[in-house]
Order: sequence, then structure tokens, then C-alpha cells
Amino acid sequence: MNSLSLFHMALQTGVAFVSTIAFAVIFHTPRKEWLYTGLTGGAGWLVYLIATDMGSGVVAASFCATLALTWLSRIFSFQRKAPVTVFLICGIFPLVPGAGIYYTGYYFFMGSNAQALDKGLETIKIAVAIALGIGIVLSLPQILFSFKRKPSKK
Repeated sequence: MNSLSLFHMALQTGVAFVSTIAFAVIFHTPRKEWLYTGLTGGAGWLVYLIATDMGSGVVAASFCATLALTWLSRIFSFQRKAPVTVFLICGIFPLVPGAGIYYTGYYFFMGSNAQALDKGLETIKIAVAIALGIGIVLSLPQILFSFKRKPSKK
């Protein structure tokens, strides 16, 4: 990994951070949570970039990124005393396979059925990976996400 690659990763992570905050504004997220939604989206995209850079496919990278951002969403949820959906829905925005859906329709209407099927199946796999990642982390017990210490008995 060279310095240009690191620069591109940092730039893409920054863009994911800003775009997640922009989506949070559109989603009417409370202003005090904008920074945390941006951190969630940026962290998820950074994990996606690292996973793809290490050789993972887009489906596996989407799954890993979803695990990371859902974990972070739950931590922020307990820390900020806000619903997990505030951070999760905004944070998942950079990972949603919108381009895959677009190109599936594009290839279909242009008569390239094989390309449409290929892109459509990849898009469905990504969507399932995202759903599984969310489901796995949300099913974990909340004790893993709240960092409250019990008072020691003396």
C-alpha cells in the first residue's frame, strides 16, 4: 500500500463521512447526532475499503463493513442515549448498492440480459450481506455495547 493509495482511502472516507452527515440532515436526525452518524458512515466505508484492498470481494467487504458500522451504531446508541436506527440508517448509506440496482435496470433495458442477471445477482448478494451483518450485531446482548462499570463493593 503506497501513499497515493492511503490518500485515496482517506479521501473516500472523508467523502463518506460528509455524505452520511448530508443524509442525516435529509433524514431529520437531531443536529447533536450528526457527527456520530458521519463517524459511523465513514468507519463503515473505511472497513469496506480495507477489506477490498486486502483482496475480499464486494460482498464479503460489505458484510465486514456492515458488522463494523452496526457495532459502532450500537455503541453510539448506548453512549448517546439515542435509538440505534439514528446511527445505523444514516451510516449504512455509503454501502447500499444503489449503483448495482441502477446498472441492473440499465443492462436489462439495453437488452444485455446476461450482464443484467450478473449485476442483479451481485446486488442481491450485497443486500443479503448487509442484512445479515445488521441482524448478527443487533442480536448480540447489550452488555457488549454498554460500558457502564458496576460499583465495587467494599
